[in-house]
Amino acid sequence: MPVFGAGVANATPGGTCQSATVQYRLVGADGGVVGEDWTSQGGFRSWDTVPGPVEVRLAPGQKVADGCKYPVSLAEYTTEGPNWPTSGRQTMVDKTTVYLTAEDVAGDDDAKRTWQKLAVKLPDCYGQIDLYGDDVAYDGKTGEGHGPAPYQPDGVNTPYHLIAAWNGGEKKCADSPPESPSPTPTPTPSEPTPSTPAGSTPPAEETTPPPTPKPSATPPTTPDVPPLSSKPPVTPEPSSSDSTPPLAETGAGAPVGLIAGGAAVVIAVGAGAVFAARSRRS
Repeated sequence: MPVFGAGVANATPGGTCQSATVQYRLVGADGGVVGEDWTSQGGFRSWDTVPGPVEVRLAPGQKVADGCKYPVSLAEYTTEGPNWPTSGRQTMVDKTTVYLTAEDVAGDDDAKRTWQKLAVKLPDCYGQIDLYGDDVAYDGKTGEGHGPAPYQPDGVNTPYHLIAAWNGGEKKCADSPPESPSPTPTPTPSEPTPSTPAGSTPPAEETTPPPTPKPSATPPTTPDVPPLSSKPPVTPEPSSSDSTPPLAETGAGAPVGLIAGGAAVVIAVGAGAVFAARSRRS
């Protein structure tokens, strides 16, 4: 399988992390690699045996700044069929998530390194296993951290940021809905068949062949996953203190007329007192 070229993942001066390229491989119970080694190849694959744990890392050649985190999840679903076109209703059974950082970028001395590992319950019936690049549980529940469950008949192509997927199984799951029985046709009264005159052949009826169903396209996959996003804390607005005395009002709302009237009264009283004093002296 070809390996997708690694992009560049870094952090801008403002602290915004960019997307990064993820690599994965399947491992057995003994820790040995099952199938191909590290790859970023996506798509849907059919399993002969149910895939075991999945190791993940960030592809080499990427620059990831400290503080950037990349969630990668593995989820297992029961389905109504062994592949995407027949998967029908999917029910999440198990999910696990790890967070990749700058320490998980592949380098030159990888033989001695330990990589993060994802493992979920293995289905014993028709199922689908998704590897994707966020930490949302696509289980059909509502609320933060949940999303719509995959459902091929309605074109619900979840999980988002899908890296790769596996389908398989050999038997129907116990929680699958029962199949609807075929309706029994209602008998119609027979009518006499009109006789065909000798020597005449009825015209052949034109029949239109039934349309061939189009194959259902599988959801798109990509090895490039977005970083974990976080919202900055909300800065509380400053509140006025009760101990601070109010400032004097100087605008249009201030009682200017009342102040001016009081000053005029004081001036008039003072002038009257001066006039009375001068009258007594004369």
